[in-house]
Amino acid sequence: MRTVRASAWAWMATACICLAPPATRAEVLHKQLQVDGTRVDYQVVLPKGYQASKAYPAVLALGGGPQTAEIDERILAGTYREEAERRGYIVVMPDAPGGRLFFEGGERVIPGLLQRVLADYQVEGGKFRIAGMSNGGISAFHIAALYPQYFVSITAFPGYLPEPTAARLAAISKMCIHMIVGQYDELGFDRPMQQEASVFRQRGFALTYSVEKGQTHRIRSLSGQGAARLFDQFDQDRHGCTRD
Repeated sequence: MRTVRASAWAWMATACICLAPPATRAEVLHKQLQVDGTRVDYQVVLPKGYQASKAYPAVLALGGGPQTAEIDERILAGTYREEAERRGYIVVMPDAPGGRLFFEGGERVIPGLLQRVLADYQVEGGKFRIAGMSNGGISAFHIAALYPQYFVSITAFPGYLPEPTAARLAAISKMCIHMIVGQYDELGFDRPMQQEASVFRQRGFALTYSVEKGQTHRIRSLSGQGAARLFDQFDQDRHGCTRD
C-alpha cells in the first residue's frame, strides 16, 4: 500500500487553494506547545458562544499533502469551521511537527497534544473523532491504531490503515469507521480502501464505505456546503455507530 508523499504535495496544495472560505466562521485560535522538546503548532476552532463550563464533541482533524499550516488553514476554512460553529464542535488541527507527517514520526506528539486539549477544554466523553483527507486519512487510521484510548471514530476521505496487522486491527475494532473515496481517484487509494473495507466487514467492524461519483482524489463534494455530510455522520455516531 502506498502513501501520498512529495510527488503529490504540490497537487494537494493547488487543489486546496480553490476552496473559498465560508462567510460565517467560528473562532480560530493559533496555539503552540512543546511535546518532549518538539514544537507543535495547532489550530483550535471553537463554537460560536463557546462556554468553558460546557462539554463539546471534538474532532482531531488532519490535513493532506505535507500537513503544513498553509494547507491546514485552507482545509479548516473549506471543510470544518462553518459546521463546527453551527453545530457546537471543537476542532483541533495540528501541523506536521518539523515537517514529519503524522504517520512518519509526527504521530508521537499526539498524546501530549490531546492531553493539553483535554486540560484546556471540556471534551464530551473525554474522546475525539479523528478525521482526515489523503495523507490525513492515512494519519487518522495510523494514530487511532496507536492511541485508541483517545478516539471513538475514524473518518478518512480518502485514507486507509497502513500496515493492517492483527494488533492494529484489534485496536480500532470498537470504533465507528467511515471510508470515502472518489470514483476517479487518480492516486490509487480505491484499491487498498476496498481491500480493507472487506476485511473490516469480515471482522464485524462498524463501517460505512462510499464512493463519491464523479470525484477525483480531492473530494470536492465534501467541502463547502458538502462538509455538512461529514458532521451529519459525527452527529449520528454520538448515538451509536452507523453501518452500510
